[in-house]
Amino acid sequence: MTHILTIDTGTTNTRVTIWLDGLVIAHEACEVGVRDTAITGNREKLQNGVRDTIIKTLASGKVNEEQIDLVIGTGMISSNVGLFELPHVQAPAGLSQLARGMVSVTIPEVFAKPIWLVPGVKNVVDNIGLHNCEAMDMMRGEEVEVMAVLDQLEITGPAMMVMPGSHSKFVCVDDKNRITGCVTTLAGELMYVITHNTILAKSLDSQFASHIAEEMLLAGAKSAQNIGLGRTCFNVRTLDQFTIYERNDRANFLLGAILGADLLTLKNSTAIDMLPGTPIVICGKPIMKEALAILIRNDDFFSGKLTVVSDETQAHLAGLGAIRVASARGLVK
Repeated sequence: MTHILTIDTGTTNTRVTIWLDGLVIAHEACEVGVRDTAITGNREKLQNGVRDTIIKTLASGKVNEEQIDLVIGTGMISSNVGLFELPHVQAPAGLSQLARGMVSVTIPEVFAKPIWLVPGVKNVVDNIGLHNCEAMDMMRGEEVEVMAVLDQLEITGPAMMVMPGSHSKFVCVDDKNRITGCVTTLAGELMYVITHNTILAKSLDSQFASHIAEEMLLAGAKSAQNIGLGRTCFNVRTLDQFTIYERNDRANFLLGAILGADLLTLKNSTAIDMLPGTPIVICGKPIMKEALAILIRNDDFFSGKLTVVSDETQAHLAGLGAIRVASARGLVK
């Protein structure tokens, strides 16, 4: 029997999972991430949060520390505001490049045994300035999720992975299943700030869309592409003041506006190579992936096969991908 412990640290949350022979036997999460390091200027809160979540997960799975055969860390844990800074590997990067880039570190404040960290991936852009900064981008955490999706769904590229969330990612994969580039937007963060911290908060009751209203979603996207995101956002207030549209309708209009702007990124960014016929795979937050699927299906630019990853399949992508990379490194028997 092989016990593997995976740690996935993001900007605001950390998730710890224990695997026994490839199956999840315990999973815990806490609201601690690298944002805490950025705010406080030290790693103490992050270290304590990760350690406490590991202890809680071990207890949940009735596993003791000595039984853990391998520990793998992914995501922002390896950033400059994480627990150990690990350089990105350069695109193109697939399983073998990620496996070679893994580094074993000992962080006794977190766990007694060594932690194998998986590196992030960055685009290759020389002499970055105003003329080419849009072509530059990077990721930490999404690379293992991409590897997991490709493996779980038995996909062979080329493909475009669309991963909506707080920071939405569009990841380009080539015919060798290597990540060749990525691009990031602030879609989820924009949604949060506009919904909670602007004049629109009252019009939205500080709530996101509870379910998809397709007509409003498409209208918001069309408006943003015609008259811009700022003006379209204000029209949420107009819809509240002068029409009979309900709160969820208005929230869908805003969701469409923000994700419609993301489609402009997908089509036009120099950081990735999006061709009309490229197959698209969407995974991420449920309502955002459903909304993006609708917008893509209704956009004449896109003609490739569209796959929406089920919630069940994407439940533990970070851990699955981490184990996949570790297997390529020879760390998993």
